[in-house]
Amino acid sequence: MKSLLWLAFTAFYLSSCAQKTQQAQQILSPDKQIIVTTGVTAGKAWYHVQYQGAAILDTSLLGIERQDEQFANGLVLKSVSAVEEVKDSYQSVNAKKSHITYSANKRIVHLQNATGKGMDIIFQVSNDGVAFRYYFPDASTDRKTITAEHTSWHLGNEVQAFLQPMQEAQKGWEHVFPCYEEHYLQGISPATASPTKAGWVYPALFKKQDTWVLLTEASVDSTWCASRLQATAPGGEYKLGFPDPREVFTGKGSLPESALPWYSPWRIITIGSLKTVAESTLGTDLAKPAIAIDTSFIKPGKASWSWALLKDNSVVYDVQKRFIDYAADMNWQYCLVDVDWDTRIGYDRIKELADYAATKKVGLILWFNSSGNWNTTKYHPKSALLTKADREAVFSRLQGMGIKGVKIDFFNGDGRSMMQYYLDILQDAAKYKLLVNFHGATLPRGWQRTYPHLVSAEAVKGFEMITFSQADADAAPNHCTMLPFTRNAFDPMDFTPMCLYKIPKIERKTTSAFELGLSVALLSGIQHYAETPEGMSHVPAYVKDFLRTLPNHWDDVRFIDGFPGKLYVVARRSGKKWYIAGLNGEKIAKKVNIDLSSFNAKKATMITDGQEPLSFIQQNVSFTAGKPTTVDMLPNGGFVMVLE
Repeated sequence: MKSLLWLAFTAFYLSSCAQKTQQAQQILSPDKQIIVTTGVTAGKAWYHVQYQGAAILDTSLLGIERQDEQFANGLVLKSVSAVEEVKDSYQSVNAKKSHITYSANKRIVHLQNATGKGMDIIFQVSNDGVAFRYYFPDASTDRKTITAEHTSWHLGNEVQAFLQPMQEAQKGWEHVFPCYEEHYLQGISPATASPTKAGWVYPALFKKQDTWVLLTEASVDSTWCASRLQATAPGGEYKLGFPDPREVFTGKGSLPESALPWYSPWRIITIGSLKTVAESTLGTDLAKPAIAIDTSFIKPGKASWSWALLKDNSVVYDVQKRFIDYAADMNWQYCLVDVDWDTRIGYDRIKELADYAATKKVGLILWFNSSGNWNTTKYHPKSALLTKADREAVFSRLQGMGIKGVKIDFFNGDGRSMMQYYLDILQDAAKYKLLVNFHGATLPRGWQRTYPHLVSAEAVKGFEMITFSQADADAAPNHCTMLPFTRNAFDPMDFTPMCLYKIPKIERKTTSAFELGLSVALLSGIQHYAETPEGMSHVPAYVKDFLRTLPNHWDDVRFIDGFPGKLYVVARRSGKKWYIAGLNGEKIAKKVNIDLSSFNAKKATMITDGQEPLSFIQQNVSFTAGKPTTVDMLPNGGFVMVLE
């Protein structure tokens, strides 16, 4: 009934505005389940979206304000292109799938402002969502500045939102905000304002009746800033916001700026069932293709890491040598050496460690502080990467030492000049064959496709926060079952998971099997594990063997069951084997039904929680074709399963 009423309203609206509205245009998804309608009314561009006959987005705004020209008012529709089929395919070693295909219908709306200048809006509609971007087709060597973008998503008041507040610039410990490190507000009304004036981060998740919507962006380059949702949504209309002007590289700008012609980033709306959202790759489908580099050095894998549980005092030669041995014993490819290594160990002895690690087939990753004067952090090496000359010198030296990657921390938000800094680092790191992990950083927004040596990024309230705060440990089951549907939906995430034994001075609220499940549930090009050699000594041999043979990247994904903040059950394939992980985000026992026969496997082995705290049980699981297998999960518990 609601869909019929909406169609009737749309027809009435368009006919009643006939004097002021230019002919509305439509773009349909290949399966015709998604319909985007766009037009111009009283000089303003708009669009709305239907899914399976029901309104998902009511009439929402489009438009740009440039410092020199206005493209939000006084617009006229000049022409619309024919529908064009778009097909793409690409490979990835740090995503849900190794081989990804994309298919969409494309249509370009050509607009003109009051002074006769042009702006295009390019729509691409796929079976799992809608993407659009702005394009200024005129040619000009003068640099133009965007002062505002009027994009909105009018979801209406009858929607549940799952949103992370954006941190306010220059706040937090040592003024390091924003870092995308907050818990999610879950199932909230659009009337709920963000607790910070900075708004909400991407990806932003919404539930409208039985349909899920996930908003994000991709293809942010050095001419643009990253965006977010504004703090309030009157009438359920969420609006795009720009960064705080302080979120910049020292002495440089925040607002988008470029010569013409000029493309904006893609605005992405994933639409469908929760399964559709959980399996979608739109966040990388719309990213720019990979730059031309030698990719032979890009090897995904797993890493040991002392700092997670042992902190600063562990960054000494003997401890790092022990963690190299630990990585080798676990068949892991890397060892991360964290803060202050340049003085606690020194370059010469780091070279010794790198040489030793190479004999164990382990590569070293070194930590750096990105900071200029935008925060007051003391950790070092600091300010060593601020200029191209600095980076060339440091990266060349690291390459000569046999270092495999860098973890770079404490960036300053989302302004255009900070985007430039991220991308300059990636360009220079590629030259010296260094893998990159950004920390205290922005959401990657598909950069890992364009720069495939970007193996991970933090941009999450990760495990280290659990080691600092009992409140964060208490929230961990809920938080970890939110992340696959939001932060980790498209981009690799360095949550640094998995403590199988104990956390110093903190009572862990997840079970050991929940922690083990994180090794499969969460995605990162390099997965840095928090567990120490001492902690690993307390787990059964079959758990170690599982972690020793766990694949370094995935070929396919299948969402099985879940709900944000409550439950996540996923299957990931590597070669012919499927790995299933289950995470129970609530303090109540649950049963999950899985049709194991649908994976074409002959054998299933499961590791789950034992009856005693910090214990495991391994068992073979029998199954019958067409009959679901029931898996019991403890409160805040989990499991992993291997099908072969």
